[in-house]
Amino acid sequence: MRRAQPLLLLAAVLGPSAVQAQVAPYPYPYSYPQPGFPYPGGAPAAIADQHRYENERIRLQAQANAALARRLDAEAAQRRLTLEAARQATAAPAPSVHDLRPVAPPLPPSTSPPPTASEPRRSLSEIDAWLDRPR
Repeated sequence: MRRAQPLLLLAAVLGPSAVQAQVAPYPYPYSYPQPGFPYPGGAPAAIADQHRYENERIRLQAQANAALARRLDAEAAQRRLTLEAARQATAAPAPSVHDLRPVAPPLPPSTSPPPTASEPRRSLSEIDAWLDRPR
């Protein structure tokens, strides 16, 4: 147990520094000046550069998003035209000018005299007689 205590103490002392050694700091323009590596202009200049780089990154991202939006709009317009063209091609065909049934030849003019005024009265009297029939 006494042998393990110095090892545990050594691990506790070296542990945090070993972990910190594995994490790489941000590169030069994106970080505050590191100790031993002075930033030209000091900390305010470093902060101003960080803001400038971040603004540039955001501007480039906005331009990329706008280009993507324009491309998607163009693709949507193209797809809409394609769908409309396909819809017109599969639409019902226009009705045919020709009749599908054979046309009967015209009837010759009849030789019977035109109906007289007494015929409608006769047909009405038949209806009246039928309505007046006994039940």
